[in-house]
Amino acid sequence: MFLLVTVFTKNKLDIRVTALLFTGIVYIGMGFSYMAMARASDDGHGLFWTFLLLFCIWGSDAGAYFVGRSMGKNKLWPAISPNKTVEGAVGGVLISMLIALVFAIFAPEHLAIGRALLIGLSCAVLGQLGDLVQSAYKRAYGIKDSGTLLPGHGGILDRCDSWIIVFPFVHIVMLMPYY
Repeated sequence: MFLLVTVFTKNKLDIRVTALLFTGIVYIGMGFSYMAMARASDDGHGLFWTFLLLFCIWGSDAGAYFVGRSMGKNKLWPAISPNKTVEGAVGGVLISMLIALVFAIFAPEHLAIGRALLIGLSCAVLGQLGDLVQSAYKRAYGIKDSGTLLPGHGGILDRCDSWIIVFPFVHIVMLMPYY
């Protein structure tokens, strides 16, 4: 129905604009709905799962930043995000997996070590891809920040870009219980 707006306005609203708006609604809406599902997990441990994913994502971001700053030499994808390095990406993956491992050690009744490592890996890789998607979007539209609410941080969407990719993926591939 949303895409029919172009037809009803007799092309006054460009199909590309409509498609972009539709993509944004699905991208952001689905991402945040899966976050809510994680928190409301039927296994009664939604807070555990939510914090696990968030800590893995944040750990990956911090690990990628600090490892990249200290040891980064090889650019990951300079056309999209010129400051990201391969070394930083690997550092982010390792930190995320370490955080997930700590969760498994302290709560083995909720999370096996193998599954924890898969979740840590998924959070890091997909979180970094989510960040690259946001960077590509900003480059395509020639903007530095996706908003002004958090000056110097790239906007709210820059703070959440990893979340809205990671949470749906972890649910869809059933790395955590939610039904």
